[in-house]
Amino acid sequence: MQKNAHWPLLIFGTSDPVLNRRIRAARQRGELREVASRLYSPDLTTPPEVLIRKHWLPIVQYLFPGAIISHRSQLEGQPTAEGHLFLTYKYTRNVELPGLTVHLLEGPAALPSDAPFGDGSLLFASEARGLLENLQPARVRQGGVSKSLPLETVEERLEMVLRIRGEAGLNALRDQAREVATALAWHTELVQLQRIVGALLTTQSSKILTSSVARARALGLPFDAGRVALFTTLLSALQATVLPERADPAPVAPAYYTVAFFEAYFSNFIEGTEFQVDEAHRMVETGQEVGGRHADSHDVLSTYQLCSNVAEMRLIPRSAEELLAILQRRHAQLMRARPDKRPGQWKEYANQAGLTSFVDPDLVRGTLHEGFKLYQHLRAPLARAMFMMFLISEVHPFDDGNGRLARLMMNAELVSAGQCRIIVSTHAREGYLDALRRLSRQNDPSLYIRMLSGAQQFVATLRPDAYEAVKQQLEAQHAFTEVSSQLRW
Repeated sequence: MQKNAHWPLLIFGTSDPVLNRRIRAARQRGELREVASRLYSPDLTTPPEVLIRKHWLPIVQYLFPGAIISHRSQLEGQPTAEGHLFLTYKYTRNVELPGLTVHLLEGPAALPSDAPFGDGSLLFASEARGLLENLQPARVRQGGVSKSLPLETVEERLEMVLRIRGEAGLNALRDQAREVATALAWHTELVQLQRIVGALLTTQSSKILTSSVARARALGLPFDAGRVALFTTLLSALQATVLPERADPAPVAPAYYTVAFFEAYFSNFIEGTEFQVDEAHRMVETGQEVGGRHADSHDVLSTYQLCSNVAEMRLIPRSAEELLAILQRRHAQLMRARPDKRPGQWKEYANQAGLTSFVDPDLVRGTLHEGFKLYQHLRAPLARAMFMMFLISEVHPFDDGNGRLARLMMNAELVSAGQCRIIVSTHAREGYLDALRRLSRQNDPSLYIRMLSGAQQFVATLRPDAYEAVKQQLEAQHAFTEVSSQLRW
């Protein structure tokens, strides 16, 4: 980018003849260029549409002083992805600029509740006014863009207000909308907004709602829409992937119990409950906890008791409510030695790991319900296992123990179908966490699918026999070795 230090980034043509002569001379010297009608810049390389989209606010402030950012632009807070901006103004006209179409809509003047925006020459419609405007009918020509967002978007915005500000906050917004509607004679829009609010507060029928998020809230099962979209991405990837079927190499005792032990051992090691493998095996064989480590010992014992229980591991959910019941029961057993973690009770406070914040407590049950609906579309055991593991991990429904529970749920899907378990060894831990992070934060399921399939293949190659024999095979594969770098599959 080339800039002349004597010129600001944006220069507007004026009626000042002296300034206009300076601009003309600078253009002749190649210091300025015209990026739109009577709009100049010393940036000689950035495409005009990019420059204008990036600096739309000062441009609109200069061109349309006193305008109100309104309708869908009020809710979105910026131009659309295609570059459309809607302003309430003193006349109606569409103004085309490179990369930006400004839709001027003749409408009511600003109210006291409409706030100054930018340097104050532009106004931002109040939240209540913006919602009412988006409930107005909008005629759209073929190929055009609507000034109003879809009705379901308005419902979702009101649901978000209820979720974040509570019932008092939603009622306050409804009162503000009543004041705006009275001042502007928008009675039809107010009636529609009041019906939506009433449905969300369950004082009116939820049948009027069009948004699945809003309907779920009204029915008492609100969910995390962003997480459900992420689960849908994983579902699509799993449906598009041909996954192998690997028969369980240890379907009966004693090999079954040996593999179950290593599942319990590594699942706890991942979470920081670290024992020497012989120490942990002795504890499982004798039922004797390691001295001074009561809770840690029972973490391993409880995990083993679950994943070695044939009947338990053949049980998979047939309904959303059954999923919730299984989760609570298994969590209660898994965490029974840690009463401070409230075994079997849904979390009451938000939790996170690193930069990942998990589903809010009041959205847990609803998000699990929505996730189960997607899970039902899968048929391949490995696909169902991968989906179930990520569903529980991403929701993180309990105070603690979520990772172990997620892996138990994953392997129950596999054992119930006679398929090989997935065990994430200490050596594979970084690759496993990397895959989870990439899916959760970047919406990319490819590494996650490859990693878990590779982890299952690792187990399928073992020759399950007595404990010592399997341990030697794992040692030969460096399964107990911690690595600091991320494992790529």
